[in-house]
Amino acid sequence: METIIVDKDLCTRCGICSAVCPMAIIDPGEESILPKVANEKAVMCLLCGHCEVFCPSQALLLNLRPEERLPLPEGAGTVSPGTIAFYLKKRRSVRHFTSDPVPKDKILEILDIARYAASGSNGQPVQWLVVHDPLKVKKIAGLTIEWMKTLLNTAHPMSGYVPMFIATWEQGHDVICRGAPHLLFAHIPEGNPIASIDAIIALTHFDVAAPAFGIGTCWAGFVAMAAFSYEPLQKELGLPKGRKCAYAMMFGHPQYRVLGIPRRKTLEVMWQ
Repeated sequence: METIIVDKDLCTRCGICSAVCPMAIIDPGEESILPKVANEKAVMCLLCGHCEVFCPSQALLLNLRPEERLPLPEGAGTVSPGTIAFYLKKRRSVRHFTSDPVPKDKILEILDIARYAASGSNGQPVQWLVVHDPLKVKKIAGLTIEWMKTLLNTAHPMSGYVPMFIATWEQGHDVICRGAPHLLFAHIPEGNPIASIDAIIALTHFDVAAPAFGIGTCWAGFVAMAAFSYEPLQKELGLPKGRKCAYAMMFGHPQYRVLGIPRRKTLEVMWQ
């Protein structure tokens, strides 16, 4: 099977597909020869699609489910520097949520964006667990508190802090998931040394895209730490064998609107 499909009538033999290929496996076209990937090099293809999306004449198609190819409308995705600056600076960690559930189809829309996040060698190792049931979110928060109790009087760096969280929880305040109706877990293959970074990149895509859908997020650090090592929580999550939690995020409809941008530390940059 050919790695790339090239329309001989549209191809201008410009050589861009060959130039942008990260693995340098595309032989550039000549006057009477189309660009191609030699059979012995096909196994090196990352299926990243650079060759396809950078083709100025749209003559080339990566031979990966080609029937799903969608046209890119003129100007699609163009955002002004000012707009993107305000959008990102407005992003807040949300810790107050309404009880209204986020529809599953909306969650899937955001995750569909997140699956385009960069990953090492385009491995795309990240998969998702969405805890949609608020009662299950509450149970996970409770298991996280149980994990915190195991840290008492130990050498763990959080040992001195957990009594406050435990006491607040026992007073009826959810200091773990902040009453969020949903939790999102990114999970990755065990033994993959770079997949944890890929997961953070993908979760960041979800985090950045969510406000455009009216959704607020907050990185669930306590839940993630518990999921790394606490077996009762790992059993509750029920991830497939050979996969582990990379990190977690709480999300839902924000209770309050963002109406300003706070200050941050002065920018510090080194140049070399």
